[in-house]
Order: sequence, then C-alpha cells, then structure tokens
Amino acid sequence: MPRNLDMTALRSFVTVADVGGVTRAAGFLNLTQSAVSMQIKRLEEALGLPLFLRAARKLVLSPEGEMLVSYGRRLLEINDEALSRLGGAKYQGEIRLGVPYDIVYPAIPQILKRLGQSWPLMRINLVSSFTLHLKEDFARGKFDVIMTTEDQPDAGAEVLSLRQLQWIGAIDGTAWQRRPLRLGFKQSCIFRSLAMTALDQAGIPWELAVDGESDQVVDASVAADLAVTVRIADGLPEATQPISGENALPALGRTKIGLYALDTMRGDAGGEVAAALLSELRCAYGG
Repeated sequence: MPRNLDMTALRSFVTVADVGGVTRAAGFLNLTQSAVSMQIKRLEEALGLPLFLRAARKLVLSPEGEMLVSYGRRLLEINDEALSRLGGAKYQGEIRLGVPYDIVYPAIPQILKRLGQSWPLMRINLVSSFTLHLKEDFARGKFDVIMTTEDQPDAGAEVLSLRQLQWIGAIDGTAWQRRPLRLGFKQSCIFRSLAMTALDQAGIPWELAVDGESDQVVDASVAADLAVTVRIADGLPEATQPISGENALPALGRTKIGLYALDTMRGDAGGEVAAALLSELRCAYGG
C-alpha cells in the first residue's frame, strides 16, 4: 500500500533546511522548537533515513536530506498553490514594500517567495533604496511597509534589532591603508556622514573617490580596491570583505533596523497577507 508524506512535518523540514536552524524555523512557522524537532524526527522515522548529519558542528543535510528537500519544495509549492486557488481568491491586491539596499539579502527573496507561494494572487512590490528616500516616500503614502537602517528610528517605528557597522574594502585590498583615505558613498547614504565624522575625530584624512547616486558604481569601486565604504555586517557586496587588523579604521558602532507600517497594515484592513509579511520581517531581522 502506498505511503504518504506528512505535509506538516515536510514543511517543518524544508523550513529548517532553508533558514539554517530549528530555532529560526520555529519562528517562521509559529511553533515551538520542540514541536519542529519532533516533526523532523517523525519524518525521519517514517522514511527510515537520517535527514541531517547529527555529528556536524552546524546543521548539515544528509545526502538523503538533500534529495528530500528538493522534492519537498516542489510538493509544498503544489500544495500551497492548490489551496490558494481553491480557497484564497479573496487575497488579491498589492503590498508596497521598501527595503534598504544593504539588507535585502539574504532574507527578503526567501520571504517574498514564501508569500508568493501561499498567496499567488497578491502582488508584493519590492523597492530597494536608501533609508532617507524610503522614509520620505513612506510619509507620502507610497509604501505600505518599509524597513530602515538608522541610529534613531521615529516614534512610530518598531525597532527590530541592532546591527554592527563595519568598514569594507576589496578582498586582500590595500585601499584602506592609503592616505587620504578614499571613500565610496552615495550622496543619500545614511552612513556617509557617520563615516566622515569618525575619520575626522580619528585624524585620518579622506577624500571622496565615488559620489553620486549609483549603488553599482560604489560597489564596483570598492571591489576594485579604489575606495572603502561602510556596510552592515552580513550585508557585503560581492568581492569585498570587512577591514580588520591592528591599523583598522575607527569603530562605527551599531545601527538599528526599524520597521514602519501603515496603521491599516497592523489590523484587519491589512489582511492575513500583510500580517504574514510583518511576521516574516520580524522573525528574519529581529534579535
């Protein structure tokens, strides 16, 4: 007689694999850690196979787990699409989300993918820009939800977490050792004045090597070892790395990640999709 996979346990397993841990998966699924662990254990017992390498220092999929996670994503996608089309047609419309350039990855693509699978008729439009622009447009009603990176979020914001700021440069680069130090910032980057003030206080001469309003030009210049810039930890452009060492540049402290949502997004008027989006953002960026 054919056996059936437990879809609830399968969803827990795929979520753990996608987010890299039971604790984070429990937050996404609104379950306790023990419940998620129990579901994965139940799935392993039903299959008679280990899905994770228990001896590894961090959570690593077994060969069988790698195979199942691929099937699992496809099965869950079909399951969610069928349920949405049969019973979720009422969730139609648009949510406008703004996120700063340097915190889009790695969380936002996965969040939007999960929401799109659960509510395929709902459009979530993502705009990436700098905090100053996002706040201005949010005040004009151009966004439903924005996230920010700033020292002091406004009174109406929800502070999700504190993140370390760091100087970054090219991999194995030497631009950070040259004087005057060459900087790469967009004119509207909220970290620009912070970096300049820190350098002035440390007595380090600097000059702008990159100015204007192009993220790509700044990232390319830093990756080419022509300048340095400032980013939030874990939000590094390709071919760059944190600057460290005995002669490192002055410390920059930490910044806050803020969450702003229209009042209608916090209640029933925002709908289940809006509530799910806010929950996902809190889980991914909180702590």
